[in-house]
Amino acid sequence: MLILLPPSEGKTAPRRGKPLDLETLSLPDLNPARGEVLDALVALCEGDPGEAARVLGLGKTQQDEVERNAALASAPTARAEQVYTGVLYEALDLPSLTGADKRRAGSWIATTSSLFGLVRPGDRIPAYRLSGDVTLPGLGSVAGHWRARLEPAALAAAGDGLVLDLRSTTYAAFWRPAGDIADRLATVRVLHEVDGVRKSVSHFNKATKGRLVRALVTGGEHPRTPDQLVDVLRAQGWHVEVAGQDRFGTKLDVVVSDL
Repeated sequence: MLILLPPSEGKTAPRRGKPLDLETLSLPDLNPARGEVLDALVALCEGDPGEAARVLGLGKTQQDEVERNAALASAPTARAEQVYTGVLYEALDLPSLTGADKRRAGSWIATTSSLFGLVRPGDRIPAYRLSGDVTLPGLGSVAGHWRARLEPAALAAAGDGLVLDLRSTTYAAFWRPAGDIADRLATVRVLHEVDGVRKSVSHFNKATKGRLVRALVTGGEHPRTPDQLVDVLRAQGWHVEVAGQDRFGTKLDVVVSDL
């Protein structure tokens, strides 16, 4: 199974640790593309700080993010599960997993990253700032860069198992699974229901996806198709509805009434 997550904008910067070494990361076939993004980002942030902030969509009070990007090659690293923070990752709480649960998380989960393409929880990375909608000088659109390069590695990571795509729209643009893989692809929309009215709310969406992934990892089941995924989630007590199917997979609605 491959569970695709979005990154978090907020990240915890490691205080100590070895510097970044692309050769130690999972999915090494992505390393040439990773190096290209890294070089373009560092070059931008080593130049005019104001221009770098403009390109990255940062405010005047976020100059430290530009400085951090400029030092990425020598910055300390930590496991990605410790670097990514935010509502989804707080609910998922990967660092607290142990034993078989941690091994499943390490082999199932991949975070879509503007800098690294795909990152496994155990990969050692520095904190960085690069949104998926940025266009870097000398590289072009980050999304376009990965759209042309991510598919072989993503397909290899998925193997012949289920793909559960929980990415936001920005990061879904990096790789849009289609074709034969659609038969084993599921996407999830979270709906918050109050007094019979359903709405999509960002906070509920992120927190629920984090809790859902944790439930799958700790549950020990290994669904191989969207239908089996629905059965597993319902058995765990989730309210899941099949919203539709098309050439891009099965769309599921997870309905929650509280956080």
